[in-house]
Amino acid sequence: MEVVDAQFSHQISLLLEPPSPLQVKEYFHELTTTNHLHGIQVKPTNHYGKGVYADVDFEEEELVLKDQMLVGMQHSSNKIDCLVCGCCFRFIGSIEIQIGRKLYLQGLGGGPHDDCFNEKVELLMHERLELPHSKKFPLPEVINCPGGCKEVYYCSKYCAQADWDSCHSLLCTGDGSKSISNKALSKFIQHANETNDIFILAAKAISCTILKYRKLKAACDKEKQKEKNHLSDVLGNHNFSLLLKAWKPLSMGYKRRWWDCIALPDDVNVSDEASFRMQIRQLALESLELLKAAILDEECLPLFSLEIYGHIIGMFELNNLDLVVASPVEDYFLYLDDLPETEKKEVDEITQPFLDALGEDYSVCCQGTAFYPIQSCMNHSCCPNAKAFKREEDKDGQATILACKPIKKGEEITISYIDEDLDLEERQALLADYGFICKCARCVEEDA
Repeated sequence: MEVVDAQFSHQISLLLEPPSPLQVKEYFHELTTTNHLHGIQVKPTNHYGKGVYADVDFEEEELVLKDQMLVGMQHSSNKIDCLVCGCCFRFIGSIEIQIGRKLYLQGLGGGPHDDCFNEKVELLMHERLELPHSKKFPLPEVINCPGGCKEVYYCSKYCAQADWDSCHSLLCTGDGSKSISNKALSKFIQHANETNDIFILAAKAISCTILKYRKLKAACDKEKQKEKNHLSDVLGNHNFSLLLKAWKPLSMGYKRRWWDCIALPDDVNVSDEASFRMQIRQLALESLELLKAAILDEECLPLFSLEIYGHIIGMFELNNLDLVVASPVEDYFLYLDDLPETEKKEVDEITQPFLDALGEDYSVCCQGTAFYPIQSCMNHSCCPNAKAFKREEDKDGQATILACKPIKKGEEITISYIDEDLDLEERQALLADYGFICKCARCVEEDA
């Protein structure tokens, strides 16, 4: 991989060059206009690069924005508990599928001593057993992956196609995959699941850039198909300009190398920090080599440099937001619990065995991580005026930002990166991992 870094050092430096204030303004103006986001604007700040500002007054608890993710993923460990759309992360199937599948995959559907219950679990999973009142909680039907991987499912054909076109076609392990080696891709995914699934998010970012580049190049070739005898070096420069254009959404995110910015674990001594960071770098290199064997595109070689890969992961480490979508299973059982006693007794005879088998974790949210282009521009404050918070109607993977106090027009919209209830010393220690010392009004006052 160091060969790629050395061969394309100039291109890599251009890819990692921070965008100018004008580029930032133009990009986010287009993004907010295209996505019909009103009342906000992204612009450079005096101290922190860029920030999000209010263009109108916001009342407390008012919706500031819903931000569509650039890339996101469900944690691999969470897939046992939740069947969700691989694009928008809505829960899919039915209440029966959600409960039956979870019990089956967790091995809680009874053993040889409980064949009857085990059979009911399988009937639930295949929707051949209907639970009382489950129709009051309808979910979108399950749509298979276009590539046939049987690992990712969707809520609609629209989401399936959108995910396929944006990144999944290169990361699908099915027969219809456009990866160069399904075997290598499976090894990459296994390595990520065993070490750090943030590598999968990085792979999505690279795949998204490659597919955008191919689309741009195809459109450009179509326009110039009558032109002939281009010099190869001119064509190469032209192709890189297209790669820069495809990379543009990722260029807007604040980046540092992953092994430089990752927080030192509590069980690692400060004297061993250099060794720890070298191990993290080696882990990233192992992941990148597997990804290269799976989806390498020779025209996009700079993307497969360790420097680029490390900065992409570091960007997610510093800017990602937890992806959380509430499960309808909780709403279902709460509804049953509120039924009149006469009806509840009869319903409990059917549903209680499943609830007992599920245990305390009967309803687990969809959990993952995602990078949101506008939310990632929001600066931190220990006394923020906004928060990321899902409302009852927000049942998808978008970032929902609400005002937690009145915000005046022209005021910067801030969120807290950490638990703001901690004391000053604890807050500053946690924020050091983000590479800055907080100078918000609260920190200045407490420090004084």
